[in-house]
Amino acid sequence: MSGITLYNYELDEQSYRARLALSIFGLEWTTIAVDMFPGAEQKKPHMLALNPLGTLPVIQAGDLVLSGTSAILLYLAKTHDASKRWLPEEGAAFGSVAKWLGFFETALAPAVEARLQSLFDTPGDATSLRQAARNAFRIMDDHMTARHFDGKEWFVGDGPTLADLALFPSFALSRDFGVDHDEYPALRRWIRRFRTVKGFHTMPGIPDYH
Repeated sequence: MSGITLYNYELDEQSYRARLALSIFGLEWTTIAVDMFPGAEQKKPHMLALNPLGTLPVIQAGDLVLSGTSAILLYLAKTHDASKRWLPEEGAAFGSVAKWLGFFETALAPAVEARLQSLFDTPGDATSLRQAARNAFRIMDDHMTARHFDGKEWFVGDGPTLADLALFPSFALSRDFGVDHDEYPALRRWIRRFRTVKGFHTMPGIPDYH
């Protein structure tokens, strides 16, 4: 599909997820920069007309205007992944991907908030947010440790899916709020592998492991 427009803030983790999906699916898009910090432009009337929740990212494709990171990832995978690899149709794999998308939206929310607080001094209890983020990363690391014992390299199935795409940014960017990646060796190995996915591109704060 041509004519995709992404409303985006370059340092926003959620916007990065949308950019990453667009790139991995081999799409071209136009970026409209939104002054999220310090301008809070996403909450101005012209942006609220696109997304009344006042959040980023937002994509526009023809008559479709879509917000909510998971919704955007699901839409792009459903419409642009001919291999059906990123959003598998088989029931158990589909359910597992959906589970990790839910985990990203809930358990990883404190990681998103902790990073914004560290970078932009947004409100919140820094200690609680960082501990909740670490707890979520421990769950992820335990999962991938078990997967590695079974000879698997990805969160679901035998290749990367939306589960990996959705989970990757929060851990990869967590050094911005003081997380030592050496504490999570299975996740270190996983993000190194994810960086090799065709179409991957990085953003400031993501480590380049060798």
